[in-house]
Amino acid sequence: MAHRLLVLGSALIVSAGLVTVHAPAALAVDTVTDLGIAWGSADTAVGGGKVFVSANDRIVVADTQGTVKDALTGLPRPSGLAITADGTSLYAALSSANQIAEIDTQTLEIARRIDLTAYPCPQSLTLAGKLLWVGHGCNDDWKGGVVGLDVSATVPEPSRIPITFYRAPLVVAAGNTLVVGERGVSPADLLVYDASSTTATLRGTIDGSTDDRGNLQDLAMTTDGSTVVSAFGSPHRFEGWDTTSLTRVRTYGGESTWQAGATAVAVSPDGAHVVGGWSAPTSDAKRVALYDAATAERTYTNDTTIGELLPGSLAFSGDDVFGVIEQRDTHQLHLWRMEATTLSPSTLALSAPSTAQVLEPLTLTGRLTLGGSDTGAQPIEVTRRLPDGTTATLTGVTTEADGTFTVTDTPPIDGTIRYDVTWDGNAKFRWSATSATVRVAKRLSSLTLKAPIDALALEPLTMTGQLTLSDGSAPGAQPLVAIRYLSDGTSQILPSVTTKTDGTFTITDTPPGNGSGLAVKAIPPPSGNVRYDVHWEGNAKFWGSTASQMVRIIKRNVTLTLSGPTKGNVGKQLQLSGTLDAGGQLPAAGSLIKVVRTVTNRSGTVNTTLPSIAFGSAGSFAFTDTPAVGGDYTYTVSWAGDWAFLPAEASHQITIPGAA
Repeated sequence: MAHRLLVLGSALIVSAGLVTVHAPAALAVDTVTDLGIAWGSADTAVGGGKVFVSANDRIVVADTQGTVKDALTGLPRPSGLAITADGTSLYAALSSANQIAEIDTQTLEIARRIDLTAYPCPQSLTLAGKLLWVGHGCNDDWKGGVVGLDVSATVPEPSRIPITFYRAPLVVAAGNTLVVGERGVSPADLLVYDASSTTATLRGTIDGSTDDRGNLQDLAMTTDGSTVVSAFGSPHRFEGWDTTSLTRVRTYGGESTWQAGATAVAVSPDGAHVVGGWSAPTSDAKRVALYDAATAERTYTNDTTIGELLPGSLAFSGDDVFGVIEQRDTHQLHLWRMEATTLSPSTLALSAPSTAQVLEPLTLTGRLTLGGSDTGAQPIEVTRRLPDGTTATLTGVTTEADGTFTVTDTPPIDGTIRYDVTWDGNAKFRWSATSATVRVAKRLSSLTLKAPIDALALEPLTMTGQLTLSDGSAPGAQPLVAIRYLSDGTSQILPSVTTKTDGTFTITDTPPGNGSGLAVKAIPPPSGNVRYDVHWEGNAKFWGSTASQMVRIIKRNVTLTLSGPTKGNVGKQLQLSGTLDAGGQLPAAGSLIKVVRTVTNRSGTVNTTLPSIAFGSAGSFAFTDTPAVGGDYTYTVSWAGDWAFLPAEASHQITIPGAA
């Protein structure tokens, strides 16, 4: 039993063999639609506004846009298809059931089944008026044959042509002519019959031994039956044969630069075009080529990178051509719609600057050519594709009377930007597309930083600089990052600073709590070489920039004083005091002062280190001492210095009378 299955096929967009994710809804482009089945052969029939594809256990139904709409499933290996001229009935060979199914194309119901038990494994079908011809055969055993059926009869009776074939032959018929092609043998003949009734009469044979023709893949015929076109795997070409004289009258393809195996062929209903499918083409060849039937001139080519075109799967649908592709890696079958193949070609040209600046307008120019015809005002679809893959449609582009057009855009970011332009085609001319890339770069910026060569420790260090943009515009308020690198390898990010409107800025490295506005507040560095880096990150239009300066930090000079009495007495306490001054700056409170007492008398000189003393917040200090013997006393106080202050020393002498 056949089952109907509603299928929502996923679609890929193909143009010139490139697969993309999507395209604007109104854009005329080829489509490749997953049929939801894998492996197997396929046949294609078009009629009644629908496209039918047989494969595996089903017949998939698509509309003429290539969108899958429905499917008849559970069929016993459907193979060949044939459709009536009015598109109301579809005949399908059900190979495993030895039947021909007649299907109503509107309801997709099987109207009747024609039994062919006596002629098993029907495979190839062709319909000429009311006569349906069937090529049948299950194996390569010389039991293949051809039968004719008058489908206008209530119960069609098969009429056998008295000849057997190695394999199920290919059949094609139109008017009063039937052509049967041998398969599975080489060389392979084409047998031409008069077929005004189901009792066919042999008209003659096209000898396959001429040019060693073999590996027959497909046959197609003009609607009047006057010419049959063959697709042999060898030689690599399509050949048109006069079915009366049985002579070759035309050759399509086969050029030395176009090497591929012929795999499928179809003739347009008006007889004006021949479309051929090729397998495994060389770099110069394409998988599909359209030829002028009369002149054999190649007028159109197309290709896909998805996989290979299946034998016998090409069919015309108005100006479009359909085929079935087997995906190379997954073996999934896809319906390939090639739009407007039979129309006259149009050409789009696009010129763009090789480079541009971000956020600056750029201009692209192009021309649409429609043969020698006046173009007039034609809408052009323009799509901008950014490096990250996002796209935007640029509207309002229309050709002038001579076909020229201009595209103006302001690229929002840097990188390689692609502009795709497409003309959707019309009733006479095929759509066309082209593209151009532009390398968009940011503009440059520069930073300057001025700083003193030397700076005094604990004194505010002020640096100035300016951010300049290469286009001369005012930067405005821009955040900067300032980093201080010490000589020991450590670093500190200073609080951020913002430029003024003209790009100038000031950085002040001061103790916390001082400064405001544009000043950067930070703990001052120790003495030694210090590097300051200032960095601007940049923005969408300008590259960032960095400036550096080295500053040598110098320790501060320190003045140390000591005072006290000039005379004293043995046993009497002495009071001494002093100050440490560094020009308004002091080491941390509690820092220690070293005290040394030197006594000189008749007994000699004795140096004694007294307890160290701490100075207060104002830098003052004091200590006491009690002389034990007479002599000349010298008290020396010293400050060893630290990371910010130089060392200092001071002395005071006191005379103590008395014998030692």
